[in-house]
Amino acid sequence: MKRTIGSLVILGIAAVGLALAQKQPQPKSQGELEAIQAMFGAPDADARIKAAEQLIVKYADTEFKPLALYFIAASYEQKGDVEKMIVYAERALEADPTDFKPMLMLANGIARRTREFDLDREEKLNRAEKMAKDAIVAIKAAPKPNPQLPDDQWDAAKRDYEAQAHEAIGVGMMVRKKYAEAAAAFATSIGTASAPDPATFVRLAQAQTMAGKPDEALATLEKLNALPEVHPQIKQAAQAERVRATQAKSGNAQQ
Repeated sequence: MKRTIGSLVILGIAAVGLALAQKQPQPKSQGELEAIQAMFGAPDADARIKAAEQLIVKYADTEFKPLALYFIAASYEQKGDVEKMIVYAERALEADPTDFKPMLMLANGIARRTREFDLDREEKLNRAEKMAKDAIVAIKAAPKPNPQLPDDQWDAAKRDYEAQAHEAIGVGMMVRKKYAEAAAAFATSIGTASAPDPATFVRLAQAQTMAGKPDEALATLEKLNALPEVHPQIKQAAQAERVRATQAKSGNAQQ
């Protein structure tokens, strides 16, 4: 199952809340504590955005500002609003320049929004790649957010985060039409993740086909077939990529 940045946050809210209760930062008043609890307990993305914004506005000096901004960014990611996700990820990173999570959001968001003929393509892709590489460094050094979290669970989470960084690099390379480099990044993402994202297999196969290696693409898609619970849309995309790889292979054979 894919662990997006947003889903990791949302599924991990209870663990994060426990960690925050055990260490700094700390709320300065009962009212601030209740506002923080409302943010953690929000039932959906819209409610989480509202609660986080209220916390920041009402308690301007809150030590939870970086986390609140990140929750807003993650919630917009969940809603599919990339523009606002990027805005709030930027603000979250400004509030805490050491946090790798908004770095990953920006790396992926910028890379996916960049198009081949954008006049500032290289500027944007260079920034996305730098964010991804900076995130990898920060992830490796990151301490557990909760001392009670088992080492194997934290290691798995870190691997999934790092996999997202390599995914962002691969997406940028696809925009640049550097297909061999893209394939290497996607393969690293799959090999790094504790639970590889099935969609990454499709991206890897596409990169391999475009790099002139349809046999490798077909082998990648066979590995995808072996994964459990693949979403029907991903299966459909994989089938389309299988057709392209097969046609490319046939064309190579005729030549």
